[in-house]
Amino acid sequence: MAPGAPYFVEEGSADWHPVGQNDAISWVELDPLFRRRDVAAVDRHLAMLKAHGVTVLRLMMEYAQVRHRYLERPAGTFAPNMVQMWDDLFALCENHGLRILLTPYDTFWMWLHFRHHPYAGARGGPLPHPSQALTDPAMRAAIKARLSFATARWGGSGALFAWDVWNEIHPAQGGDSADAFEEFIGDVGGHLRAEEMRLHGRAHPQTVSIFGPEFVWRPHLAMEGAIFRHPALDAATIHVYEQGTIDDPRNTVDAAAGMGRIVREATLEVTDRRPFFDSEHGPIHAFKDKHRKIPEDFDDEYFRHMQWAHLAAGGAGGGMRWPNRKPHVLTPGMRRAQAGLSAFLPLIAWSRFDRRSVGPEIAVTHADGRPAAEDAVARFACASADQAVVYLLARDRLDARGMVRRDGPPLDLSVSVPDLAAGRYRVTAWDTASGRATGATEQRHDEGAFALPPFAADIAVAITRCGD
Repeated sequence: MAPGAPYFVEEGSADWHPVGQNDAISWVELDPLFRRRDVAAVDRHLAMLKAHGVTVLRLMMEYAQVRHRYLERPAGTFAPNMVQMWDDLFALCENHGLRILLTPYDTFWMWLHFRHHPYAGARGGPLPHPSQALTDPAMRAAIKARLSFATARWGGSGALFAWDVWNEIHPAQGGDSADAFEEFIGDVGGHLRAEEMRLHGRAHPQTVSIFGPEFVWRPHLAMEGAIFRHPALDAATIHVYEQGTIDDPRNTVDAAAGMGRIVREATLEVTDRRPFFDSEHGPIHAFKDKHRKIPEDFDDEYFRHMQWAHLAAGGAGGGMRWPNRKPHVLTPGMRRAQAGLSAFLPLIAWSRFDRRSVGPEIAVTHADGRPAAEDAVARFACASADQAVVYLLARDRLDARGMVRRDGPPLDLSVSVPDLAAGRYRVTAWDTASGRATGATEQRHDEGAFALPPFAADIAVAITRCGD
């Protein structure tokens, strides 16, 4: 963790962001690694990810939608083919400089297909029913045993970024109560940290994810403390599936507005300098429940707008898409968007960017001095005393398909950002569609506004102090 900012650094203090997506060992891009059917194909895939600025994959140790990728079979016995697959995947990721955000269980499919899972009591496993996953003593012992095995086997690899100690912790796993959350996280996370210190002399960052809408659906359970402020966790993560705007998008702007608002709310819940990032998002309801096929160009724009809203609102990286496509792969356009975001990141000194999310507080004005209405231009921003990231997105240029038209008259705007000290600043404008800078200027800031180059649909801006 960066010592003075809510971001990550590599050993040696180089800035590092989680830029990536969710993948699965049984999906088409990684599946050839099982039984080493085509290691070269997976190697080429990882090389492609690296070339597009991807730094991390979020992966589950098993993907329980299918029955032939269980890590343990029976419970307590680790399947040799699966262990070999993970050995190979860690080695390949090391070679390409990629990292893994690792979570021990696919809790969603484990619940739905529990009767087939080796942990089911009816199959000789430790767990009578998944509603006791957080509280059952035998299950707790099995979780600790799996994590101990994993860190002993792969915890010494530089390819391991962090642990998502529990994927989508849920009241249903604790008997329809969140009372077990705090104790579970402290016990399991504390066990893992002690094992890592014993084995490796250091511990990887830890987080616990949650299905974000649960905060809205079950506010009486007060789950925020466990997710955002638990002392055993190093980073805060949620799965951003806002109902209607993100999980079933009808336009590419409201989804970004939802992402930005949720990231801002999350950063306000964090009371120390731990990083926050979205570790799952995407059109889950449209894909899983409605079986609605989203056109690729729409999906690309939806993805790109949301990743920039995530970064500018104060998140680390651009958020981690769950593909929700057939097959489960990101499109070439999404890969280009990731490359563009990664190319932007060196413009900010993140390890000292002790930012505050200030999107609703920035002022946006037209060249003639008129304020730009918030329903015309969505705004996302975070700032410290000497740096800022701003993202502006036209809201009033949607076409009949819900995409932003780029053929209208250019927007000629300036932006005023709170928290910045007076001085000279370098203002770098970024075209998110092409993934490159469109210009850089030096401008004075004395409680005034920074002029931006004209743009058609959206613009990202890096603002860094370069003199008194």
